[in-house]
Amino acid sequence: MNARRDFLTLLGTGALAAALPAFSQQSQFRVGWLSPSRVEDGLQLLDALRQGLRDLGYVEGRNMVLEMRWGDDSSARVEKLAGELVALKPQVIVAQGPTAAAVRRVTTTIPVVFGFSGDPVRAGFVESLSHPGGNLTGISFLALDLVGKRIELLKEMMPQLKRIAIVANPQHPGDQAERRESETAATAIGLTIEYFDARGQSELGDALSAIQKSRNQAVVMFPVASVMSARERIAAWAIKHHIPAVSGWAQFAEGGNLMSYGPNQQESFRRLAAYVDRILKGARPAELPVELPTRVELVVNLKTAKALGVTIPQSVLLRADRVIE
Repeated sequence: MNARRDFLTLLGTGALAAALPAFSQQSQFRVGWLSPSRVEDGLQLLDALRQGLRDLGYVEGRNMVLEMRWGDDSSARVEKLAGELVALKPQVIVAQGPTAAAVRRVTTTIPVVFGFSGDPVRAGFVESLSHPGGNLTGISFLALDLVGKRIELLKEMMPQLKRIAIVANPQHPGDQAERRESETAATAIGLTIEYFDARGQSELGDALSAIQKSRNQAVVMFPVASVMSARERIAAWAIKHHIPAVSGWAQFAEGGNLMSYGPNQQESFRRLAAYVDRILKGARPAELPVELPTRVELVVNLKTAKALGVTIPQSVLLRADRVIE
């Protein structure tokens, strides 16, 4: 009797062992990640996505393989990496910022989930926010109502402010809408705006040099990946020349700049995991509406304010979600 039981146990164990590789192979999802940035600049967002996936039961090495590619601030490299990822035939690709355009150029079938600071309709990623219609969907960080509020906050922190520079990328989808909002807000509070174009990091140095020679007292950086990658460089320049710089994402203030006001990117990338989950379970990107930010945060860097000689009023500090000291 015992011999028979042992034989059946052995048989069952063997059958299970034989079945495991096939089960593992079928259930291990391949997810792509493409960032335009360097690893050190984009790791926070990737970690947020990873946490979101873990919360939904996806564990690297167990039931998911995460194929990561980093563009190192090179658009040519991003184009090459997009092709590499598509060749791996993942079930879904998560594209940070403008890399969604590169992936879209090489596949119309693999689902793509984006976290994008521009207008996805204007960029041609989706037909509409409510009905994307193709193989792309995700979250757009383009919150136009916040563009003017950044300028108002800057004026509140610097009552003597008369002229501001705005660094913008004219090739960025949503740039024109952000300019319109900026002009409306600036005119309402008596500020003069001067634009400086920077189509990526290669032109950013020229823009900063031109601002330094201008009569502008502060600079607003439209939030794009290239600006965030250069945030520490911008902070050093701002302190050296006593020209406060503000933008839309928390990383900007964390990197040593005066203030940021905008969507919480890490929370948004954690939410992208829900899109990945639904797609892996059979949902089509064409039918998953694009989301807009749900949480906005104001981050003030007091250490930088002191270095710049800017006294932050209590009215701003009381509204800040975080104060860096």
